[in-house]
Amino acid sequence: MSASLRGSLLALLAFGIFATHDVLIKYLGGTYAPFQIVFFSVLFGFPFVTFLLLRDATEANLIPRHPWWTALRTTASVVTGFCAFYAFSVLPLAQTYAILFAAPLLITLLAIPMLGEQVGWRRGAAVFVGLGGVMVVLQPGQTELSLGHAAALVAACSGAFASLIVRKIGREERSVVLILYPMIANFVVMGVAMPFVYQPMPGQDLAALAIIAALALVATFCLILAYRMAAAVMVAPMQYSQILWATLFGVLLFDEGLEQATVIGSAIIIASGVYIVLREGRGGRSTTTPVLRTRSRMGTPGAPRVAPFLDDADRGPPDRD
Repeated sequence: MSASLRGSLLALLAFGIFATHDVLIKYLGGTYAPFQIVFFSVLFGFPFVTFLLLRDATEANLIPRHPWWTALRTTASVVTGFCAFYAFSVLPLAQTYAILFAAPLLITLLAIPMLGEQVGWRRGAAVFVGLGGVMVVLQPGQTELSLGHAAALVAACSGAFASLIVRKIGREERSVVLILYPMIANFVVMGVAMPFVYQPMPGQDLAALAIIAALALVATFCLILAYRMAAAVMVAPMQYSQILWATLFGVLLFDEGLEQATVIGSAIIIASGVYIVLREGRGGRSTTTPVLRTRSRMGTPGAPRVAPFLDDADRGPPDRD
């Protein structure tokens, strides 16, 4: 078996584990507020992430070199985690994924002003076709849009923004800062809300929260290995396999049907996203390859970023500020 095939299979495994992580969020979201779920998932993830960060032997403090960008990225990460958890709690799994899959399209658009990325007419057309797919999923005017739909859209936007900030300052900012600040912010913000939303939890639900944290870390580790074995253009499209897991889990565990609009819209969004990945992989106009270089899976506040655990050869060329 070639290294590329092993990497692709590991990526499929990683995103299957992430999908299981999201099933537990949905299960707990029927009883507990997203503030509580995020708080405990981050709390249980802290010891593991701290242990991983001990490998950073750089002699420096935790003061950001780019404080304003770091603050914006931290805020965006907190918003992304909360909104994604809420969307998974109240929307059908497949519909949530379909909306979140708009993030690569938004990354392509936002990379123009933030990174100076050049987007040709083909990728530009793919972005607008993909965003049209989002509208097919949402069916404005035919379906009553809820806070869950708004939360999923906000998560896609804020996740894309956070990813591009990392592309912009990631080579100059310490990885420890980029990992710890969002986790600490999640812990503090969600902790402030806890007195107003806390519901006592039986042992099995606390165990489920611990499993959420463990699944996020295991999936992230698998994704790190996948990027070490295979090119990003082979690994990145595997994220769309989550829609298959979402459909299966939704039908078997939550009695969710699969609407025709979700199927059609998802197909449009996925096709657009894969096309953008392939165009970036070919080079040419794309000098910063922002979608290919977004390694981490958004909406997992208790897991570390992927890029710091890759060798320089796996990360690609430095970003153009």
